[in-house]
Amino acid sequence: MITLTGLDELKTLAGRDLGHSSWFEVTQDRVNQFAQATGDHQWIHVDVERAAKGPFGAPIAHGYLTLSLVIPFFAEMLQVEGVKMGVNYGLDKVRFPSPVRVGSHIRLAAVGAEVTEVASRCVQVAYDFTVQIEGVDKPACVARPIYRYYA
Repeated sequence: MITLTGLDELKTLAGRDLGHSSWFEVTQDRVNQFAQATGDHQWIHVDVERAAKGPFGAPIAHGYLTLSLVIPFFAEMLQVEGVKMGVNYGLDKVRFPSPVRVGSHIRLAAVGAEVTEVASRCVQVAYDFTVQIEGVDKPACVARPIYRYYA
């Protein structure tokens, strides 16, 4: 875990490798809960028998489930102290190059991409996130989220 204090230390993040989170198993129960929460019950996610015969050979996680898991993964990697708040400002890019089969283990790798001083008491940081799948060359997700930190 990397801990930064205040806006000045945040300004040093451009180009910095933040490492990676711990591995996390994507279970069918987690996929089913996400389907219930979002109303996305497509068979490739929730019908285990049909999905086993489908194009991926198993049920797969929703892309947005994979994306949502970057929140707890990132919390393992970076802690920012000495600011009033940090907010998710949005995403510049998201892609899902490889499916996450149920039972797979995934983790987040992150790099500080760009740092911009938005105002005298606000720093914006864009990160490059890659969700890796254990034993798979292609990532599950690549994204560029933007966070704003206020002092």
